[in-house]
Amino acid sequence: MNFQQLRSVRETIRRRFNLTDVAQALHTSQPGVSRQIRELEEELGVEIFVRAGKRLTGLTEPGRTMVEIIERLLRDADNLRTAGQDYASQNDGRLTIAATHSQARYALPAVVRDFRALYPRVTLNMHQGSPRQIAQMLLDGEADIAIATEALAQYPQLIALPCYRWTHSVVVPPGHPLANGATDAPLTLAALAHHPIITYDVGYTGRTHIDEAFARAGLKPSVVLTAMDADVIKTYVELGMGVGIVASIAFDAERDRNLRARDAGHLFEVNVTRLAVRRGSYLRGYVYAFMEAFAAPLTREVVDRALAAPPGDIDA
Repeated sequence: MNFQQLRSVRETIRRRFNLTDVAQALHTSQPGVSRQIRELEEELGVEIFVRAGKRLTGLTEPGRTMVEIIERLLRDADNLRTAGQDYASQNDGRLTIAATHSQARYALPAVVRDFRALYPRVTLNMHQGSPRQIAQMLLDGEADIAIATEALAQYPQLIALPCYRWTHSVVVPPGHPLANGATDAPLTLAALAHHPIITYDVGYTGRTHIDEAFARAGLKPSVVLTAMDADVIKTYVELGMGVGIVASIAFDAERDRNLRARDAGHLFEVNVTRLAVRRGSYLRGYVYAFMEAFAAPLTREVVDRALAAPPGDIDA
C-alpha cells in the first residue's frame, strides 16, 4: 500500500470516476491510475469501485468505508508535512484563502495588508467563488481558510466559526422616491415591493434572509437582476434599473457618490459571516494569526477549542 494508490482513489471520487481527468490531476496516465486502484483493491481483498465493463461508476459498500479511512490517512499525511514545515520555517509558506466576492472586495483588503506586513515571506493566494464552491475548495484541500456568509455552517466536515454580524442596506439614485429626504415615510418591505429589485444571486451574501422576509410578509418582489457582488448591483442601480439591496459594508458614501443608502436592518434578519477550516487540520502559526486579524475573537485558544469539539458544538 502506498500514498499514490490512496491519492488515485480519492481523486477518482473527486473527479466523478473520470479516469482521464484523474490522470491529468495526478500527472500520470490513465492505465497507471487503473493499475494503482486495482493493486490496492487486491491488497485489501475487496473491490472499492463498482464497474461497468472498464468504467468505474460508483463506490461499493466496503468502498464507502474504505474511502473514509483513505481520506483520514491522506489528511494526516498532509498534517504531518505541514507540522514539519511549521517547525522548519515558521514564517515562510503559503496561505490560500477562498472567499466570496463580497468578502474579498470589502472585508479582506485591510486584513491582507496588515498580515503581509507581519508575514512578508508568506505567499497569499486568493480564490473567489460561491459559498458552495469555496466550501468545496476547503474540503478538497485546495484552500486553508474559507470565508462566507452562507453555506459554510452546513458542512459537518468543516468548522465554521462566527466572525461578525452585519445587515443590508437599500441603495438608490439621488432623488429616488425611497431616498432619504424624498419621503418622510419609513422604509418598508411593501414600499420596496413596489419597485424593481436588484440584489445578490440566490445563495450569496444574505440573499436567503431577503427572500424569507418578503415571503413572511406575503409579498412577491420583482427581482429584475441578480449578481454575485455589490459593485455590479450598484452599477445597475446607478443606471436607474431598480432598487439595490446590498450588504451595508459594501456602501461607502465617498466612493458611491452617485447613490444614496438607507439602512434596512429592521427589514431583514441579521447575517453572520463565518470563517471555516477543515475539521482535523493542522494549522500553521501564521494561519492562526490571519484568523485573529480577520476576527479578533478568533484567538488560537478559541480556534483550538473548536477544532477539538465534536460537530454541532460551535456557537452560531
